[in-house]
Amino acid sequence: MIRVILTDIEGTTSSISFVHDVLFPYAAEHLPEFIREHWDSPEVSEQLDGVAKESGADREDAGALIEALQGWIREDRKATSLKALQGMVWEQGYQQGELNGHIYEDAAQYLQHWHDRGLRLYVYSSGSVKAQKLIFGFTTSGDFTPFFSGYFDTRIGGKREPEAYRNILEELGVEGATVLFLSDVEAELVAAEAAGMKTAWLIRDGDLPETERFVARDFAEVDAALLLKR
Repeated sequence: MIRVILTDIEGTTSSISFVHDVLFPYAAEHLPEFIREHWDSPEVSEQLDGVAKESGADREDAGALIEALQGWIREDRKATSLKALQGMVWEQGYQQGELNGHIYEDAAQYLQHWHDRGLRLYVYSSGSVKAQKLIFGFTTSGDFTPFFSGYFDTRIGGKREPEAYRNILEELGVEGATVLFLSDVEAELVAAEAAGMKTAWLIRDGDLPETERFVARDFAEVDAALLLKR
């Protein structure tokens, strides 16, 4: 019986275009000024240490560190230090009212519905935990953070690595068969299944793939097929 729902964000609860056409450009535009203004902040300094180590850039050269980060943004690189810094920039944008998180209408409806039915909800995204809380805390439909019991990012492991999902199960203290993972990326579903989780492949647009894996257009289909009679 499913007791826990673990959900991806991009392409699953929220549109890919919001992330790539709104969040990424916002971070790219505001990151240089943010880094220079918060250069001495311990929180920022810790992440810049990581950028220097991973990129090989001079730790004291702000321009080189910023150039490395901008390159990673263009590559959509899943660097933990980049994700953390993006989260800080986005937090500023959300708090200043310049950003509002996108959430699909069906996701908004069923996240609340599942929470109210006693399911435990968690997020697993390549974006930092801070960024996850922001996108759900400042959505156009309100604050959804009260519905979630916790968040996971790449510090738990890569999203295409079975070990990451085993780590999540260990942290949650549950059996894989009680967890349903929702994602729009098949490779992530394969990794979750290798750890024993149940999965649902969200294909919101385009043709449906020929597969034996469970596929859904939206959360209503997930609920009807996998959760209604739990």
